[in-house]
Amino acid sequence: MIYVSTGGLKDLTFEDAIKELSQAGIVSFELSGGQFLENSSKLIIDLARKYNISLHNYFPPPKKPFVLNLASLRDDISKSTTDHIIKAIDISHSIGANFYSFHAGYLIDPPVNELGEKITKSVVNDREEALDIFIDRANSLAAYAEKKNVKLLIENNVLSSANYLSFGNNPLLMVDQLETQKIMDRSHHNIGLLIDVAHLKVSANTLDFSAIDYLMNFYDFVDAYHFSDNLGLADTNDEISSSSWFWPYIRKDLNYYSIEVYNKTPSFLKNQIELLTKAII
Repeated sequence: MIYVSTGGLKDLTFEDAIKELSQAGIVSFELSGGQFLENSSKLIIDLARKYNISLHNYFPPPKKPFVLNLASLRDDISKSTTDHIIKAIDISHSIGANFYSFHAGYLIDPPVNELGEKITKSVVNDREEALDIFIDRANSLAAYAEKKNVKLLIENNVLSSANYLSFGNNPLLMVDQLETQKIMDRSHHNIGLLIDVAHLKVSANTLDFSAIDYLMNFYDFVDAYHFSDNLGLADTNDEISSSSWFWPYIRKDLNYYSIEVYNKTPSFLKNQIELLTKAII
């Protein structure tokens, strides 16, 4: 299944984003971000009767914004994150979605308005403590999700050079190959890996490791991909092309591919679907 992410339509409700994208004949959507709607659960269930829908990360958006962080040491953020993921799992079960995906955690709790931008330097939690907490919480949620016939997917984080220079270290979990391996080795069997190739390109450039080696190392383990491109400095959600760097190294037999290209027309995104379809045949 090839989905188009609604994450680039942040000024619209997910309902309006689907209406806009569907005008180009797009029928499969990865719901991500957007505006809060009081009756979101019912709307999702209604829309899932007509479209293929999967939920991703910070969706459905809560009334009171917060940063989704399953590795947080703060009780309020931990509870909000866990409650959000449980709700997303329940909705996924209701619409027959096989997957729910979310980002690996952070060693910090950044303000909502800094996500995707340069993050102000703040207190950085102990990596091993945050890693243990993240894995324990993810495993508990995976056991719950398994009873609902939903598989959880954890997405690799993106570390830009700007944030690396600001902190002087890596304040994010699951950025490089070693930590991705650690998390996957200790994860519940109902947890899989979602590789965002654009995140990977930026992180590999920042930390000077091989993005190709990363893709090949997890070739047999990956369950899903997010596709967009960039110049290797920041996650800019640029379009993919037939010459994009990752094609020789991705699996072509998965059930979950998502296009996360932003600031393009619905017809352009439909062409991106066609390009991806040809690449994985």
